[in-house]
Amino acid sequence: MLEPVVLVGMSAREVQARERLDAWAAEHDATVAFLQLGDPSLSRELTRLADLGAERVVVVGVSLGSLAPAVSWLRRIAAYWWRERAGHRPEVLIGASLAEDAEEVRALVGRTRPVTGSEPGLTSAAWEDVTEHRHQVLVCRGPRCTAMGSDLTAEALIIELMRQGQGDDDVLITHTGCQFPCNQAPVVSVQPDDVWYGAVDPDAARRIAKEHLVEGTPVETHRLPRTRRPLV
Repeated sequence: MLEPVVLVGMSAREVQARERLDAWAAEHDATVAFLQLGDPSLSRELTRLADLGAERVVVVGVSLGSLAPAVSWLRRIAAYWWRERAGHRPEVLIGASLAEDAEEVRALVGRTRPVTGSEPGLTSAAWEDVTEHRHQVLVCRGPRCTAMGSDLTAEALIIELMRQGQGDDDVLITHTGCQFPCNQAPVVSVQPDDVWYGAVDPDAARRIAKEHLVEGTPVETHRLPRTRRPLV
């Protein structure tokens, strides 16, 4: 078979932009996979190609914004698969950086470094314990919220929290599937406060970060009514 190319969406934003990645992949007779939140996963696509007998696989990460992890994570995940693979194991080459457009995809297909197996693993002492966060913020990335721009909501929330000096041990941001009040998209909920927000555009996200998550006062203009069914 020809040397296959896999374009890997690095974050939830690329899952939303699947059609764009598919179009870029078509230029290289490539396939598309995802590092998180999308299917197929990179590991599953590498397994499929290895089972077909590929001798070399070129992997290029794609980032369409500021939510994606670094290219080092692409190497880490690919290396984990390579070390764990039983049976035929192709050479895996990783693009030297992340592509932001079709032109960069073309360049990175020819600018790669092989996976050696010596890359860091998927565990670390720093990731052993639950963080000490006081809030966990759940950003809905279900189909309606995504269509209504929840990627921009998440981005604004994360950037404002960083500006406010807040890290994962202060506020833990988690992308979720559907949280159900879909007519209120984009939806964000804050735990353990049990405060739910609707129509959270980037401006509202920045207010929630500063006023609720840092200063402790919920943003009433976007707060949704919340009733709790009693335990029977």
